[in-house]
Amino acid sequence: VGLQKTAEHLGPEHVIVAANLCSADGREKLLDRCRELGDIDILINAAGMSEYALLEKQNAARIELMMTINLVVPMLLCQGLLPLLKSRPESAIVNIGSTFGSIGHPGFASYCASKFGLRGFTETLRRELADTGVQVYYVAPRATRTDMNSAAVVQLNKELGNAMDPPSVVVDSLLRLLTRKTGGDYFLGWPEKLFVRLNGLLPRLVDSALGKQLPTIKRLAG
Repeated sequence: VGLQKTAEHLGPEHVIVAANLCSADGREKLLDRCRELGDIDILINAAGMSEYALLEKQNAARIELMMTINLVVPMLLCQGLLPLLKSRPESAIVNIGSTFGSIGHPGFASYCASKFGLRGFTETLRRELADTGVQVYYVAPRATRTDMNSAAVVQLNKELGNAMDPPSVVVDSLLRLLTRKTGGDYFLGWPEKLFVRLNGLLPRLVDSALGKQLPTIKRLAG
């Protein structure tokens, strides 16, 4: 229903391709359409999934699916579209990550692993393409109000005092970043930016802070 509403909102000036990105056939369908269009100058990898659960209670198939959608699919789409992107004088790849791609947060082990991987992939790809016209961005929002969040996630953020941005904040920030034409890692939201820095420099401080929240995290994880 949500995708149908989005398609109706976009109008006839947009080309819409419905495909299962988790399948090779679905990805090839999308890539073939892009090749037909030709003038592709930006790839935004925004598809993703999350699940709030303790690792020992997660379904193995869900873990595999999350890693595929959040990490493997962006890698393969980048690979498939690189010839088109490199053929343009200027182009961009934007991988939508998360603050949890830099901070291991209890209750989100699989999600964090996928986003840590995406951040590492983006950094490496940026360096591989440094001698081309392709700018590579890793954009890491904090908690965002989307349908991807379960009721438990919303309650968790409420009890822990975590702010949740509307999607428009992420979109506006992304548009501003693209005007700079300078790839890099960009983290959205305060104090989340600070915690990312602290986790890199003084991880034991973050260990302690999250340890105090652990009873709440485990209670709401079910």
